[in-house]
Amino acid sequence: MEKMVYVQLGQIQDVKEFVNIIIQIDGDFDLALDRYVVDAKSIMGILSLDLSKKLQLRIDTSQEDVLEQIKKFIV
Repeated sequence: MEKMVYVQLGQIQDVKEFVNIIIQIDGDFDLALDRYVVDAKSIMGILSLDLSKKLQLRIDTSQEDVLEQIKKFIV
């Protein structure tokens, strides 16, 4: 399943919780802000982005309940 949603990760605690969820899911996850794209499973990569803005999350996985697991971050 390929999907795109916007997420908000305004605090470092949100980043940690978000990464802890998606590292358990088999698939590719990328976060994009303007022209910058980072691996969404990388805390350091995410922290290099401007967390005050909403981020575009690109999801490529066969797991169906991904959006349910990250719903608290979706905007």
